[in-house]
Amino acid sequence: MIENKHCLRIASELSNIDTKLGWKAELNLGFEKSQHETILAKRSQSGPLTVQRPFYPEGDVCHLYILHPPGGVVGGDELHINVDLAKQASTLITTPGATKFYRNTGKLAHQIQTLKVADGCALEWFPRENIFFDGTHTHLSTRVDLEKAARFMGWEINCYGRPASKELFENGKVMTRLEVYRDGAPLMLDKLLIEDNLALQSAVSMNSYPCFGTFVATQVTPELLEKARLSVAKFLNQDQQYIGITLLDDLLVMRCLGQHAEQVSTTLKAVWSALRPDIMQRSVCLPRIWAT
Repeated sequence: MIENKHCLRIASELSNIDTKLGWKAELNLGFEKSQHETILAKRSQSGPLTVQRPFYPEGDVCHLYILHPPGGVVGGDELHINVDLAKQASTLITTPGATKFYRNTGKLAHQIQTLKVADGCALEWFPRENIFFDGTHTHLSTRVDLEKAARFMGWEINCYGRPASKELFENGKVMTRLEVYRDGAPLMLDKLLIEDNLALQSAVSMNSYPCFGTFVATQVTPELLEKARLSVAKFLNQDQQYIGITLLDDLLVMRCLGQHAEQVSTTLKAVWSALRPDIMQRSVCLPRIWAT
């Protein structure tokens, strides 16, 4: 019911935007703990969304890569990714490369992600960066539903334009939403609307930075907050990067403004590396795909 209400609300918000026929895709993934390891117990898909076979580089944790074979999202595309962890499952999910939202003629492209983590489960959600090309009209929404003592660590990295190619985001409309709930109560409700380059330049928005990263982690104590801050202290002296870390009850929220995706992801990985042993009770194990 929560997922249905989430989708209905988003559909209502977007009802005034014209769309055309495009790729309609849905990927449903269900994870459970078997005798020795977490397995992909349920999978259904329609349209151009799929996964590679699971990897187990650290034993019982399931590492999974989500694939979008077309390589980019255009106006009229509608992608739904639903992830459900149950029965003590532990899963790390990432993507092989950036998700590219291409220029379009004002038709909406949207991607809706719903992540459910049952009590006793642990999800690490680390997709590669989203690149919003100049002229795109996009809505990206991620909702995380946690149950009781479920653990979650995840990030979202958004790049407006292609800074490495000197291509700025001059026109278009991008609305991003990131929500985290525990037992139905909101822990974080985050929404950002960028409509043109003026919005990027605004001091109350992106302050002329083309890349923006958000990292969240559950069950963080004040001591772990200090540990997270120390992990990025070396980046604070670097030019052209702003970092902020705070607690919302026991939810750590980190913001990073940077000049390109690699810079932001390096900073976010430093916090993940510092906190993972305490939150997930595991040493750091980088997905193999990140090295390619």
